[in-house]
Amino acid sequence: MTAQTGPIVGCILAGGLSRRMGGGDKALLPLGGTSMLERVAARLRPQVDELVLNANGDPARFAGLGLPVIADEIEGFAGPLAGVCAGMGWATGNVPTCTHIVTAAADTPFFPADLVARLTSGPNLAPDTIVMATSDGNRHPVFALWPVALRDDLAAWLGRSQTFKVMAWAGAHDLRMVNFPLLETADGPLDPFFNANTPEDFAMAEKFLDIIEGRQRTGEPR
Repeated sequence: MTAQTGPIVGCILAGGLSRRMGGGDKALLPLGGTSMLERVAARLRPQVDELVLNANGDPARFAGLGLPVIADEIEGFAGPLAGVCAGMGWATGNVPTCTHIVTAAADTPFFPADLVARLTSGPNLAPDTIVMATSDGNRHPVFALWPVALRDDLAAWLGRSQTFKVMAWAGAHDLRMVNFPLLETADGPLDPFFNANTPEDFAMAEKFLDIIEGRQRTGEPR
């Protein structure tokens, strides 16, 4: 994607338990006529060279997406880092020249269309540098550029650690942040990394989608 990276694999993380949505696959819930997961896939696919889905359980429920589905290599729902590690493993085995993967959450339908371009655009990007998105003063650990060279390190950490928090591992490495601006809408600013964790969040996502799609229909800039 840039002079500093080889092919980049996008990995959508959908391996969580969706407890705050009452369980089940919240990413498959309809949002504006199509599932939230389909919206995320459509947003990330043009930004990467290959795209995979990290999800646990029966992969057949995602057959309509036409994506490789990879499960966590660590049992017990170890969190996003287990998905990152699985994505790195898939990239290593299927795209040998891949140097990095970029992850995105399956419940974040408005993330930037230039996410990958901006994460990879920093000067002097070292082979082991992790680059993470921020907005409005908040870090978004699930939206990050991960060097596949760190896969063995991550797998070893997951095997021995008592905590699976993303920052506990990422913070021990060379870590850079890239800030993304809020989206201005007719109903006020929207964080592009807004995620739908609860039914109330989902209703808000529907509201913002109507505003954004209405703007697109009238030809206003997004």
